[in-house]
Amino acid sequence: MARLGERLREGVWEIPLRRYLALLLSAALVVGVGFAVRALTAEDRSCAPGVVRPEGSDECVGVSSTAYDFGRPLLGDTIRAIDRENRSLEPGSYVTVAMLAPFTASDRDNLRDTLHELQGAYLAQYRANHESNGQTPQIRLVLANPGADGSHWPHTVGQLVGMTGDPDRLRAVTGVGSSTENNKRAVAELTRLGIPVVGSSITADDLANDQDGVDPFPGLARVSPTNTDEARALAAFAKVKAGRALLVYDKPGDPYTTTLQRSFARLLEGSPYEPQPFTPPDDRSQEGTTANTFRQITHLVCDTAKETDTILFAGRHTQLRQFINALGGRGCQDRGFTVLTGDEASYLTGDRDLDRDALKRKLSVRYTALAHPDAWEHDPARTGGSVRDARELERLVSNGEREPVGPIGPVALEDGQLIIAYDAMRLAVHGIRQATPEGRTDPPLADVGLQWPQVKGSSLRVDGASGWICLDVHGNPYDKAVPIVELTPEGRARFVQIAWPEGKPPGEECLPPP
Repeated sequence: MARLGERLREGVWEIPLRRYLALLLSAALVVGVGFAVRALTAEDRSCAPGVVRPEGSDECVGVSSTAYDFGRPLLGDTIRAIDRENRSLEPGSYVTVAMLAPFTASDRDNLRDTLHELQGAYLAQYRANHESNGQTPQIRLVLANPGADGSHWPHTVGQLVGMTGDPDRLRAVTGVGSSTENNKRAVAELTRLGIPVVGSSITADDLANDQDGVDPFPGLARVSPTNTDEARALAAFAKVKAGRALLVYDKPGDPYTTTLQRSFARLLEGSPYEPQPFTPPDDRSQEGTTANTFRQITHLVCDTAKETDTILFAGRHTQLRQFINALGGRGCQDRGFTVLTGDEASYLTGDRDLDRDALKRKLSVRYTALAHPDAWEHDPARTGGSVRDARELERLVSNGEREPVGPIGPVALEDGQLIIAYDAMRLAVHGIRQATPEGRTDPPLADVGLQWPQVKGSSLRVDGASGWICLDVHGNPYDKAVPIVELTPEGRARFVQIAWPEGKPPGEECLPPP
């Protein structure tokens, strides 16, 4: 009986245990099948190695180190040339420089601008790797896309931060072509985390160091003058008279337009004419309704500002084009006007919506370019830049039409973007190699940004194709050459004259004042 009882008790426990194990196994199978189904049905949001489409977005953003063209065939030739160069580098022989730019730009002007900057960065990479007398380290170039409007910068910056160690050894970020709020946030985060940045065509005063004695972006260097320096150079060239000039400006503005407006406003202190604002869409590449506002402003120009012959325009290129078109249809065709503005006007050389006939109606548009291929051919300045340095880039551009350098696609130099991006990359390479200890193939990350205050003098300056790059202790260019360019009815950017923020070119020693 005892044994029978034991068997009964064993049976009582054995049955629930078997059921429990069966249920547990069934649940595991269900969970496993569920995971498998989700894995099979989940949307693949990858675009290429290092590049994805974030939730809620159709843009492919991130950092690409392959021949992926971000769905923009216009960029394809240059990206393939970069990929070919990168793959030729021996592991451990190189450090990485990332170009931060809107590679998924949909606006044709912005995409063309991105192409030209990419071409300039690549030509500087090629020169550094093949024509620098064996200097090390070699330079690998990767493409960092924060999105067309830069709104995905946290994702892309996060990737860049993760690339500072082996095998990438990221040592600098270049590009950052536009002075926008998103680019400003990206630069702030990169420099906060100790990654040096070399801005190419950023000109906003609040995207620079030395703001009331403070450096909000430690490790940032720039190759373009600030809006204030551009305005000073423009004023020295044009001899702007407050009593004959009117300011038209973007309200509420962005980093570029706001600092340009303030710089122009200082030139017009005491003017009897009230500045005229316009309000564009948040995305300033869009048309919006500002064309209506500009028609009204042209009436005011004709009716109330009888002595006005100069208009200072603080706005982006889409709104500038609308304003020029409106001025072409103004009522006072008998009066001549000169529009003076910043480097955003360079976009208009290829803008098919510009009324070029407007420029035949006693209307001149002149602007401060970041660079121009004819600047050193015609300017008598003996310092501040040279024909030799400009021709060196022209030689590389010519070689870029075919292998082994190219092909790199359609090239244009008149808008200055290729030239200034080339110089920015050359400055990045200079800082990296100056910071590299003898016997090593990579510099400490923290030491690269420490090189910027030493980029000056006859031996340590960078002889750029846009002019000498001599930096002050805050990483800002000192007395950088500012080409004054005129937009022609044929859509060309005609070089007029080099102007200087200090009123004259720097001395041979190129040393900023203490």
